[in-house]
Amino acid sequence: MKQLAGLVLVVLLIFTPSCKWLKERGIFGKKHDTMAVWKARQDSLRVIDSVRKAQDRILALEAARQDSIKKAKLDWDLKNKFNIIIGSFITPEYATKYAADFAARGYSTRILKLEGTKFEMVSAEAHESFRKAVARLKEFQDSVVFDSWLYVFTGNGE
Repeated sequence: MKQLAGLVLVVLLIFTPSCKWLKERGIFGKKHDTMAVWKARQDSLRVIDSVRKAQDRILALEAARQDSIKKAKLDWDLKNKFNIIIGSFITPEYATKYAADFAARGYSTRILKLEGTKFEMVSAEAHESFRKAVARLKEFQDSVVFDSWLYVFTGNGE
């Protein structure tokens, strides 16, 4: 009996490796073609890399856009650095409402944020020259807002 079981085992071991079905499927299931798996992985890595490159380009474009906006704002602020301030608020909603009220009256209002503080100033006008700004400030104080004041933008974070 032992010899018969041994003989059957030897016969199975001899004939099973030559069986085409077992070679294709393997002992524990279907074997994967390692080259096809490698190519599929390389394709996935290429897609991931191209997505990352596209995201980097988008981030670079957005950073360039933000820089150009900041530069344009800084250029405008340096050109029109004498601002007639009609109000200063800690609550942003109040500043927005006050600016909208004066914009409805025909003034070119802007909200200026003070660096390092929570204050937002409402500017009714901005001027290039100091003399014109002082003259307009006197008119403002006489006829529009008596406690308006002049804010000079220096460009160094003030």
